[in-house]
Amino acid sequence: MSDVSTQDLQEQQEQQQELEARMAATVGVTVGPQRSWDPINVPMIRQWCQAMGDDNPLYNDAAYARSQGFADIVAPPTMLQAWTMKGYTDQQALGSVLRTSDQPYVLDILDEYGYVSVVAVNCDQNYFRHLHPGDDIKHTNTIESVSELKHTALGEGYFVTELWHFTDQHDAPVGEMRFRLLKFKAPQRQATNADKPASGSSRKVQRPQPGINRDNRFFWQGLSQGKLLIQRCTSCDTLRHPPAPMCPSCRSLQHDAIEASGKGVVHSFVNLHHPALPAFDEPNPIALVELEEGTRLVAQLIDIEPQDVTIGLPVEVQITEFDGDQSLALFKPAQA
Repeated sequence: MSDVSTQDLQEQQEQQQELEARMAATVGVTVGPQRSWDPINVPMIRQWCQAMGDDNPLYNDAAYARSQGFADIVAPPTMLQAWTMKGYTDQQALGSVLRTSDQPYVLDILDEYGYVSVVAVNCDQNYFRHLHPGDDIKHTNTIESVSELKHTALGEGYFVTELWHFTDQHDAPVGEMRFRLLKFKAPQRQATNADKPASGSSRKVQRPQPGINRDNRFFWQGLSQGKLLIQRCTSCDTLRHPPAPMCPSCRSLQHDAIEASGKGVVHSFVNLHHPALPAFDEPNPIALVELEEGTRLVAQLIDIEPQDVTIGLPVEVQITEFDGDQSLALFKPAQA
């Protein structure tokens, strides 16, 4: 080993020791509070329930909630984190304290050392009491632990575990959340000849493969057979897409599939310019297609110029095979 490489290795070890010492100093330090923009309120509960497809009457029927012994409707417990989230502009509610000048946040420290990629690992919530309209929620945040350096399939990095303590307007505990994430450095991938089209070739990079699991496997198998399938609840006949293990209408776990006509209209769309993806033309028109059967799915539009796409445009499916083994549902303007 050369002197230069030995020196580089020593510097890397010293840098890692410095990083880990700085992170260790953050463990057990509590920052906050992070306050909510608004007290718990009916409009947000209603919007949450509509987005989640949750029609539990405890969350939207005050008379029913009172018949069950509650003073008012109940906020869905899983909304716990939502009440204190920052807005889209990354602004904090008045009175919030997310960082302190004398104690950098551990995730910011990791950014300094090049661990800028992040993936959530798991989240566990505990609820101490039901929340109702009028409750005013805030939380503090404590770094519970930072792992040793880990080598994962995503890259090398550190698992950081945060513990969030939620309290109400009386500073009484109402819940807690343990949130774990991985901050990592993605490995530098060297381009190979296999990545490059041969001289004079127009071959494109292969498309990303879909995530196939036991809930949606029937959908992809149907496409391979030239069929566009929609999942159907066999208890109440509700159609749903994307596929899921449980019916959102009746909570049944029993389901089968029907074959869709493949005809529909563009419900909404976007012409994707950025980021540029090697396997696709630019701009790439992507539509939310509403099928005749009533369900919607996201799909690429073909045989049409991006500027000609309009909401309400009649379209029909064209099941297309890519890379010799994967069939996808694309949509083109319907034949008159």
